[in-house]
Amino acid sequence: MNLLIVGIGGTFGGIVRYQLGKMISQRAATTFPIGTFLINITGAFCLGLVASAGSGTVYLLLGDGFLGAYTTFSTFMYEGFHLFQGNEKLNALTYIFSSLVLGVIGYAAGFALGGLFLK
Repeated sequence: MNLLIVGIGGTFGGIVRYQLGKMISQRAATTFPIGTFLINITGAFCLGLVASAGSGTVYLLLGDGFLGAYTTFSTFMYEGFHLFQGNEKLNALTYIFSSLVLGVIGYAAGFALGGLFLK
């Protein structure tokens, strides 16, 4: 049953990530991977919210499933490496370090906010 719950969440998370990333990229006139950046930061924040609520079926559906598929480490690495290959070192470093720092801050903020309202 747990696999089914994670699978359902993952299916929807992957679809939302794909559609949202495509929409953001089409509207952004930049080589900076803003779509993946925003998806990963909002995903970290939302994971903090979900984690603060505890474990169980909701965490499996939303945390492991939806947000596991919504955020994407592999695309993050691909885009960061692609910026280095394109000789956009400043964009690459900005993207990688700001993603890491804001991801941790986003998770902590979501966890703190969730602790205030979800328990």
